Amino acid sequence: MAVQPELQTTQLSQDEPGGDRWTLNFGPQHPATHGTLHLRLELDGERIVRCIPEIGYLHCGFEKLGEHLDYNQYVVVTDRMNYLSPAANNLAWHHACEKLFGIDLTPRCKVLRTLFAELARLLDHLLCVGAAALDLGALTAFVYGFNEREIIYDLFEEACGARFTVSISRVGGLFREIPDTWPAAVKENLPRLESCIDELEALLVRNRIFIDRTKGVGVISHDEAINYSLTGPAARAAGVKRDLRKDEPCLCYEDNWDGKGASAVPFKVPIAHGGDCYARFLVRLEEMRQSLSIVRLLIDNIPSGPVNVLPNEKLHLPDKDEIYFSIEGLIHHFEMVMTNRGFTPPLGEAYGAMEAANGELGFYLVSDGGRSAYRARCRPPSLMNYQAFPLMIEGHQISDIVAVLGSMNIIAGELDR
Repeated sequence: MAVQPELQTTQLSQDEPGGDRWTLNFGPQHPATHGTLHLRLELDGERIVRCIPEIGYLHCGFEKLGEHLDYNQYVVVTDRMNYLSPAANNLAWHHACEKLFGIDLTPRCKVLRTLFAELARLLDHLLCVGAAALDLGALTAFVYGFNEREIIYDLFEEACGARFTVSISRVGGLFREIPDTWPAAVKENLPRLESCIDELEALLVRNRIFIDRTKGVGVISHDEAINYSLTGPAARAAGVKRDLRKDEPCLCYEDNWDGKGASAVPFKVPIAHGGDCYARFLVRLEEMRQSLSIVRLLIDNIPSGPVNVLPNEKLHLPDKDEIYFSIEGLIHHFEMVMTNRGFTPPLGEAYGAMEAANGELGFYLVSDGGRSAYRARCRPPSLMNYQAFPLMIEGHQISDIVAVLGSMNIIAGELDR
């Protein structure tokens, strides 16, 4: 049974001769909006004639914070944007920072960051698929997806000490080296994650109720997806063949990532042509399988060596042992934390983007040579994808809102910058 909308206020209007239109506020505290989203709906009976999404409901000021915190401090803010896959936000922010600084990461760091990016994609898609099914009444699918997410949370906790807001990256590397036991823990849980994806598919892909609620609902065409700047699964489900891991590669997605001629990690970009909720569900299922294949390939091939750029480049904090037991390490730490020496990028600007779970997540930075960005702007995929929501929902019934919102996976924290 579909979740019923929250009826906050209703008012009668006379927009058409001889016809009545009703205004209904859906959200911002409705459980099926998956966050603080507010939709103003104009209804003819139960048919949606007009939909006006209201963005900027949280007033977080994420972009302005980027102009007051330094390039490492801001990573804790990115955790709170798309909170379903915080590690992906960390990596996208520092990818832009490293383009601004002109830093080339170590091979070990590139592999570990690629692993974290794909695990974050799994985190996001598992909840998206499970919650989208839950909104339509499929509780079992949600429990399957949510349960397996705990495995990935455990892996992040082992890697960095935090489960949710991981803050795992730093300019030029990572927060810390991974434990020796971490690769084995990842390998041990891969079969269970793969089994979960198969179970989700078996539960939903041929389920008559799920198909009736998603197929032909929330359709957007190939050209409309391009015109509305959609990215990620929402665009690929409409046949748009774009994935930044292929089109603008970085980390292990590009050739010669280790400086010794290594080939880019192989994977397939799933494409569908329905452009509806069902197609977006199928694309996410296949993307999870591709992420697992990337993790399985890289987990046995993590290079040795440092995880951060060389200390003499003065771009990251020294290890705690150096701080506590050497005067050089203590001075290095003091310069990095208390002064402007050693951690300032050149004058200039840079835009760096990565393929997050919902699409292109990019940051545009302008440097005036100080410890923090002179200007910081974000290109969150939820903001771009959300603008197409009225096009996708108008003409449908009220109960279809939860199906379309669930398939788009709009995250309010990422929407509001």
